[in-house]
Amino acid sequence: MADFKTFAEKIKNSGQYSGNILFDESMKRRTTFRIGGKTPVLFEPSDSASVVYLLKNCKESGIRTFILGGGSNIVFCDEPFDGVVISTASLSGTRICTPTEIPESAETGDIFVRCGAGTPMAQFVSFCTENDLWGTEEFAGLPGSAGGALFMNARCFERSISDIFVSAEYIDLDTFEKKYIDANKYDWDYKISPFQDGKKFVLSAIFRLKKHSSEEHSVLVQKNRDFIQERKVKGHFKYPSAGSVFRNDHTIGKPSGKLIDECGLKSTRIGQAQIAPFHGNFIINLGGATQKDVKTLVEFVVNRVREKTGFTLQTEIIFVE
Repeated sequence: MADFKTFAEKIKNSGQYSGNILFDESMKRRTTFRIGGKTPVLFEPSDSASVVYLLKNCKESGIRTFILGGGSNIVFCDEPFDGVVISTASLSGTRICTPTEIPESAETGDIFVRCGAGTPMAQFVSFCTENDLWGTEEFAGLPGSAGGALFMNARCFERSISDIFVSAEYIDLDTFEKKYIDANKYDWDYKISPFQDGKKFVLSAIFRLKKHSSEEHSVLVQKNRDFIQERKVKGHFKYPSAGSVFRNDHTIGKPSGKLIDECGLKSTRIGQAQIAPFHGNFIINLGGATQKDVKTLVEFVVNRVREKTGFTLQTEIIFVE
């Protein structure tokens, strides 16, 4: 721990880093599952230069890093993390793009919005709603950050974040250069994105929305409310969780939650982790759940579903060891 803190002091006093530095930060506070031990140091860089400086020094010092977005798809280790966590929380903000940022593919009615990677999805959706921009309604109520949604290619109510993605600015983790990536349909698939190669630190992204008249504002607001209400009805906010645990395989013809339900696994509990009684593809934290509880329950479900159906479930949540 002392080495990490000495490293953090070096970064702090360098004059080349801008942002917060927190010590012994509990990852329970930083994840929607409310699971995890402490990280010796958590950095919240506030600009791209600070990100580059920090990443370079981590690599040169042989320090392990974990890049954290909104923490909505993460199950952190129970023991202290052996490295430093870099949060994108301060890389936030949403604005209408300037004329020079608008792609040549722009069509009538298109409005382009630049969103910082650490921007909570709730803020992104609110910004679009306030400006009568349509295209984010299905993401209303989605926890996590814009960068995290891109990383996972978040999908809600049959709409994926890749459906509105235009381009992104990122740091190449091999060269530490700032680079850009444009939308390419071959880079994306169900819960698949080009950012999952572990070589990109997303700084911001541009999304394509549609401008409607202010007379339709109340309709847009109601659509957002309807999607949020549907999440509430399905129990998304009843307990701490990481949302859907397993990917859906569309070749099976049934969602993973349905398979789990048909195997009689709803309400199965290990420790303080439980398959939600109201949703087969949710594992909930009943209070004090550990990563070990969740991992053991996931393994039990995978084995039981395989025994009964021959199908092997694939997790979409990320376990940080």
